[in-house]
Amino acid sequence: MPTHIALLRAVNVGGTGKFPMSDLKAMCEDAGFSSVRTYIASGNVVFESDLSEAEVKAALEARLETYAGKPVGVLVRTAAEMADILAGNPFPDRAPNHTVAIFLDAPPPADTLAGVTGQSGEEIRLGRREIYVHYPNGQGRSKLKIRAAVSGTARNMNTVAKLAGMANSPA
Repeated sequence: MPTHIALLRAVNVGGTGKFPMSDLKAMCEDAGFSSVRTYIASGNVVFESDLSEAEVKAALEARLETYAGKPVGVLVRTAAEMADILAGNPFPDRAPNHTVAIFLDAPPPADTLAGVTGQSGEEIRLGRREIYVHYPNGQGRSKLKIRAAVSGTARNMNTVAKLAGMANSPA
């Protein structure tokens, strides 16, 4: 059975607010997913399912909206895609906690870089369905705005590596 990774937007950092990972695990099990494992309290879950990416996304978003009372975005990747995202990091020599992949549902638009504002030393590269950003002074201090990233969710390379590892290990 294929392994998927679901990444929730705006969990425990704003937007939808606090969300116990035990509740997320229960929602995934209720949706029929198996070998469900969560990772840190920022909305990361690894599981097995025969459903397609679109079906996984729809099932989780419906349950999350019922739970939260408003839409909660979900980005989904397969185990192979997460491994490719990690391997494709264009900043492998930079601190992994200062480098993120911003996950999107679709490829970043061709004009993504033209729409960037507030850039001050950050390096940006486009991936298949990700935008990679290296924040030399940390993300919290940055004024960087990427219009194409508004519907995405970011994870640093430490988290990407952990999720890729979890997805490629038996539960």
